[in-house]
Amino acid sequence: MFIYPAIDLLNGRCVRLRQGDYSRETVFSDDPAAVAKRWVELGADRIHVVDLDGAKAGKPVNGTVVREIVEAAGVPVQLGGGIRTDADLAAVFDWGVRWAVLGTRALQAPEWVRSTAARFPNRIVLGVDAKDGYVATEGWLEVSRVRAVDLARQVSDAPLAAVVYTDIATDGMMQGPNFAALAEMQAAVPTPLIASGGVCSLDHVSRLAEAGTPGCIIGRALYEGAIDLTAALALTRSVTRPDRRLL
Repeated sequence: MFIYPAIDLLNGRCVRLRQGDYSRETVFSDDPAAVAKRWVELGADRIHVVDLDGAKAGKPVNGTVVREIVEAAGVPVQLGGGIRTDADLAAVFDWGVRWAVLGTRALQAPEWVRSTAARFPNRIVLGVDAKDGYVATEGWLEVSRVRAVDLARQVSDAPLAAVVYTDIATDGMMQGPNFAALAEMQAAVPTPLIASGGVCSLDHVSRLAEAGTPGCIIGRALYEGAIDLTAALALTRSVTRPDRRLL
């Protein structure tokens, strides 16, 4: 199982939100590039970045910082937040991003996601953020009437790199992931699943790895020291071999 340390960007800083609430922000660093470099030095071989400003604005915002992260990390970077047009996609790829996460636009225009994935095979990630099983959009500010698994099924025939599934209720709360929802999503689509939200102990990491989850994003638990990244990486590598579809 691949582990993706998370770097959430707000006003150019590395922060974490609780349940996607912009008013419940904790600032961890004014130098996100240095944070990325630190995670790589500890063994990370990929980084997950969220442009929170972009998610709220409806277009990528933190280009300068993302470029700095890509350069400092030297490993593949996955970016989500506000990517909704061909121009947005061209911009983030120009910043050096390996995988682009499409969320809100996937709900609005699933056919665009399919065609985009066909043009950029294995570089597009479907971002499914859910509250009580229903898709949340616009930086988690709105909740739709579409079930998360149904959205994933709509584009599951496209050559996507992965599906990132985030349960808003658990994100940033340090109370554990929603294992039942993750299992439902993993069973619903053939695309590799990256779990996100609530992972805060080595036991959680172990359970995900043993369940065959190809990827796992960890945020607040790394920043607050609840999970040691080196130990987590060693654990996943001893439990299961990585799914090489996540290249």
